[in-house]
Amino acid sequence: MKPVHDSLRTIPNRHVFLGQIDDMLKSHPHHSMLLIDVVRFSDVSSSFGYELGDELLLNIANRICYLFDGHGAHLGRISGDIFGLVIPGKFSQVQLQRFYIHLIEHFKTPIGVGDHSFIADFNVGAVSNEESAIAASQFFTRVEAALKQAKQNRYDNFCYMSLIDKPNNSRSITLKADLKRALSRDELEIYYQPKLNLRTLQIVGAECLLRWNHPLDGVLFPGALIEAAESYNMMNEMGYWVLEAAFKGAKELSKANIHLKLSVNMSPTQLYDPNFVDQLADFALIYAVDLSQIEIELTEDVALSNSFVVTSQLTRIRALGVSVAIDDFGKGYSNLAYMRNIELDTIKVDKTFVMELAENPINRAVIEASKLIATAANCELVAEGIENIHQLHVLREIGVAEGQGFLFSRAVPLHDFIGLTQQDFIVGDSHARVSRLDSA
Repeated sequence: MKPVHDSLRTIPNRHVFLGQIDDMLKSHPHHSMLLIDVVRFSDVSSSFGYELGDELLLNIANRICYLFDGHGAHLGRISGDIFGLVIPGKFSQVQLQRFYIHLIEHFKTPIGVGDHSFIADFNVGAVSNEESAIAASQFFTRVEAALKQAKQNRYDNFCYMSLIDKPNNSRSITLKADLKRALSRDELEIYYQPKLNLRTLQIVGAECLLRWNHPLDGVLFPGALIEAAESYNMMNEMGYWVLEAAFKGAKELSKANIHLKLSVNMSPTQLYDPNFVDQLADFALIYAVDLSQIEIELTEDVALSNSFVVTSQLTRIRALGVSVAIDDFGKGYSNLAYMRNIELDTIKVDKTFVMELAENPINRAVIEASKLIATAANCELVAEGIENIHQLHVLREIGVAEGQGFLFSRAVPLHDFIGLTQQDFIVGDSHARVSRLDSA
């Protein structure tokens, strides 16, 4: 790949870039813009020096140019670690989000600078212009607001804003209306991602994941709805919808003579809800589901939030026969002391350690350490994010019993999941093949 820029100085700065945007909008109104913020870049400069930091930024800039070259995109450097990307043409929110996903997926490949390797992550704000007369300053102000919101999002580092919406209030009102409509009109659906025994390649369970069947845009990840639910204190309502949907799914699986454990994410509000345990028992009676088929997943930050409440609530949940799992184990900077205070059935290693197994020996060490902790805590270890055969081989070597990931299957609707349970998993390609291993 031939670099577009030999130096950061050749990339248009904020002032020049705004002038170029103004000229582009005058010649044709339909343009979209992404504002791309490199997450935690200051840590790189402070740890490795500004020269290495500049070289890393130059690599990132050239990669972005390469990725969007086919769209005739135009790059500018807005500030130290923020780039602007103007893309000619009229693009929908869904299309711009796909650009974001394309960006994120590409940068999972490490960037080598000197003797170091870095994986870049981004916050991205996006705006699409649909008006005939718009000033570059207005266009840019709107995308800055979108980037600010993307940085504040908990579940998604991407935010799209339309120029015809008023900031904040109208967007929030729209999201609230979307959430209420989605709940009342059955636009939400549970998809099932299979969890396999890594030796036998048999499906042993599934994670229940929420999807939004948008009336115009099709099946979407529900990040915006979750944000709305948090803003309007509706997380409990959405959490119970997902929980009940999981029980309905377990009932349908039982009808098909399929008895597997289904994992459901527990929202923080449910952790503090004194009626949560009773509701679990009620769903079990209504849908005739054995509670041993249900596993509740909570993240480490939830587990750390209040040890007394966590301990008492989880003790009551486990007393019903429901399993408890810690999701995204090892993500962030966790105080592992909480592991001494709560009883768990499953530890799910954060997918970043699995997906980057080949890049850094530390990732393998983290998984091996997680295996030791799981053994000491007498619980299962599950690997998330398995995408290739090499990762599967390494996880087998470490002794990880179960896992899930795109190597086996994405999350699929219930009917498709039932079909997956009735077939053998043989994964491989022309260079390697992995089949079931003897469990002995």
